[in-house]
Amino acid sequence: MSSPLPPHTHDVPQEQALLVVDMKGYSRIPEAQMAPARADLDRMLATAFTHSGLGDGTAPEIAVKDSGDGAIFVVPAWYAARLIDPLLTHLGQELARHEQTRLASAASIRLRASVHVGPLQLPDYRGDAINVACRLVESDAVRQALTAAEDHNLLLAAAVSNTVFHRTVLAQRTQTLREHHFHRATARVNNKPDFEETCWLFVPGLVPAAISPHLTPNGTAPPDEEHRAPRRTAESTKANTSRPDVRQKAKASGKSQLIQVAGNYNSGSEPS
Repeated sequence: MSSPLPPHTHDVPQEQALLVVDMKGYSRIPEAQMAPARADLDRMLATAFTHSGLGDGTAPEIAVKDSGDGAIFVVPAWYAARLIDPLLTHLGQELARHEQTRLASAASIRLRASVHVGPLQLPDYRGDAINVACRLVESDAVRQALTAAEDHNLLLAAAVSNTVFHRTVLAQRTQTLREHHFHRATARVNNKPDFEETCWLFVPGLVPAAISPHLTPNGTAPPDEEHRAPRRTAESTKANTSRPDVRQKAKASGKSQLIQVAGNYNSGSEPS
């Protein structure tokens, strides 16, 4: 058997899957409620990871960066489909359960999320994939999708990058979600004119047709964009809104690798 080829500085790094979550309005939460709100988010994320077959998000192969009002998870690329389905659905269920049971004094938690995949340089997980994932979660498109969610008493909106969407949803590697559960849009970010990416919006429990009225022209994909996915049919516009009961709870084991990622990324401020 031949020996492996030696690595080279120009080799493309190994791909990783990325999940970014960000709490809306965290900076406006009273300071005394910030730590409890973040603890509630960590608990909900651990439960969602557990029910998605990814441990509780603290496994050694999962790297995590705490961004204060959210987190960036770096996961082996072969788990990318799980980050979309079932994790996003489970996370939406946890947010709904928290909203129904929280004390009046506790903060309501509303989340934007993004899922992407791309090469990242070890050991610091640096690369454009981090920037794309973070900009997706800041984009006008996912902010408008969250407005649509809130109008229907839902608390999560996610943007899935075109790359990971083709590899997972269109490839039918997701368990229950298919193309007709997503709304195609273009992600753009204020003050970043060079950023423009196709994304697929998903609000657990909401049909894509309910998202569309909230999208401005900046959140709508141009008609001649390349790599368009197959056109939706009228029959395919029905969303699967089943919400399986979730009873299992998770505890953080503290085994995750806490790292500094996206050192070249400026998150900016939370708009009002």
